[in-house]
Amino acid sequence: MDIATEPLRYGFLLMPGYALMSTASATEPLRAANLLSGRVLYDMRFLSVGGGWMRSSVQGAFLTQDLSEAGDDLDILFVVAGGDPLAQRDGRVLSVLRRLSRQGVALGGISGGAAILAAAGLLSSRRFTIHWQHIDAMRETYPDALIERRLFVIDRDRFTCAGGMAPLDMMHALIAARHGSALARSVSEWFIHTGIREANDPQQLDPARKYDLHHPALIAMVELMHSHLADPLTLEDLGQLAGLVPRQLERLSRAQLGHSVMQFYRHLRLDKANDLLSQSGLPLPEIALITGFASPSHFSRAFRARFGVSPSERRQARRMT
Repeated sequence: MDIATEPLRYGFLLMPGYALMSTASATEPLRAANLLSGRVLYDMRFLSVGGGWMRSSVQGAFLTQDLSEAGDDLDILFVVAGGDPLAQRDGRVLSVLRRLSRQGVALGGISGGAAILAAAGLLSSRRFTIHWQHIDAMRETYPDALIERRLFVIDRDRFTCAGGMAPLDMMHALIAARHGSALARSVSEWFIHTGIREANDPQQLDPARKYDLHHPALIAMVELMHSHLADPLTLEDLGQLAGLVPRQLERLSRAQLGHSVMQFYRHLRLDKANDLLSQSGLPLPEIALITGFASPSHFSRAFRARFGVSPSERRQARRMT
């Protein structure tokens, strides 16, 4: 049943490096809801620091108002952030977000937007999610944060989603709650989005699908590796826990993954280190520990062998892009 009387006012604060796909996935369902219902259900406003045309990661742009014009008449303000959101600490943004929160405006984060809300101290005692690429860095930066690996999380006056296509799923839930499931389904069908996902669906493919694995022992092995990056298991441990002797596990790994067990394991750990170098400001020794390397020098040698550059060179290169 449609319980709306006045249009909801949704603001979208576009941060430098925001992703066009995440923004479109959040705003197009609202436009379609207006179109399909024949009336304005959602009034969308686009904001940025300084106003004007705000370019996305692929140069497409939205015409925005200056953030200072954001008032307490907004129902929700969504922060849309990409790139390295943990490094974005614009005092003007944090100040406005705190002011709006005091005035009772609900706040949301899309893709990396939750990192901006956390920096402003506005996710205390709130469950939230963020793009999977930033989850480990967020947990290191905010050890007490209630982060969940979900597509989207709605906790009272906080609305967060993982970015990419996840805003479509979150907006489906918001439209259904406000205007009924029939309109929400019509909006999803409008975008040929018939596989509507639940909030607790995973952000990433499970190992079986990601690596096209079919043997249960290999699936178990990769899951164990992902859950033991900081404290790597031995080949014998992996074999015992996966239910195969090490020699059989090695044969399967080489045949289906193209690497020995421990080579594949090291690649996973180094790939995570590579993510942390670009998505966090954590010191190199700490990244080495998080990814299971006994010393920074050991980490540096392994990283250079995998990527052809040192960890410090990789971080410097990312900062310059």
